[in-house]
Amino acid sequence: MQALVFWLVYPLLWIISILPFRLFYAVSDAVFFLVYHIIGYRKKVVEENLKLVFPEKSEEERLRIRKKFYSHMCDMFLEMIKTLTISEKELRKRFKFTNPEEVLRLQDNDKSIMMMCGHYASYEWMIALQLYGLKITAYGIYKKIKNPHFDKLVRDIRGRFKGKLISTTKATMTITKHESENKRAIYAMVADQSPKLIKSKYWADFMNIKAPVFVGAEKLAREFDMAVLYLNVEKVSRGHYVATLINITDSAAQEPAHKVTRTYLDLLETQIRQKPEFYLWTHKRWKHSGNPIPEGAQIID
Repeated sequence: MQALVFWLVYPLLWIISILPFRLFYAVSDAVFFLVYHIIGYRKKVVEENLKLVFPEKSEEERLRIRKKFYSHMCDMFLEMIKTLTISEKELRKRFKFTNPEEVLRLQDNDKSIMMMCGHYASYEWMIALQLYGLKITAYGIYKKIKNPHFDKLVRDIRGRFKGKLISTTKATMTITKHESENKRAIYAMVADQSPKLIKSKYWADFMNIKAPVFVGAEKLAREFDMAVLYLNVEKVSRGHYVATLINITDSAAQEPAHKVTRTYLDLLETQIRQKPEFYLWTHKRWKHSGNPIPEGAQIID
């Protein structure tokens, strides 16, 4: 059944991917109408998140953010599909790095690099970094999809232009193996998910709300003394993004505990407050905010 679903859907995805951009974004507009006005995908979650994070904004202001967000979300989903067939030239035109020399500098220091990302603007086209003359391999840490056929498709899409993927369940083991072999790499990790309450050992203020946070990226960076970058992506127009690599540290092992995570959260929060419509509000990011902080949990200030 899983194979049947995949082979029924895949031809449609491929056809969408080869459309000229004008028609491509017309399809995105149609998907937006379906998702937002007809299906109402996770509208309640989005409404609750926006009300929780922006209590000072009027209902009308939050409604404008919500509609812009859904439009952007549909664009980003289709842009992932576009990656099936997009050319190197087109990708570099549409996802530009302002300072790729920062990675080029760090890769010569004989250290791996942890690149911390958020569910903001576009994290699908950051594979364009591979097009800037990297000497080391870039790996994306991702959550494996249950359908093996769609999982392979995602790996093929995100693995274009020499990039590779590692599932979250194998990330620590793989990185440890690489480091034991003195194999340096860049590891891109979207680090703003919400852990399960039972595993919520670390809490921090994020958007002025106490919430559990993952610290796995920092732990790995500290253990192997990696450099740490924050991927600051801005959407400048439809289908066009500009990314800046913000240096958090050249040596994670030399930083105080939790400083890397706190800095990452602060950088992401700044972006969200400036243009909230580009954050992924469908995630239940603050689902544990009403629960008491578990005994023994650490607060990251």
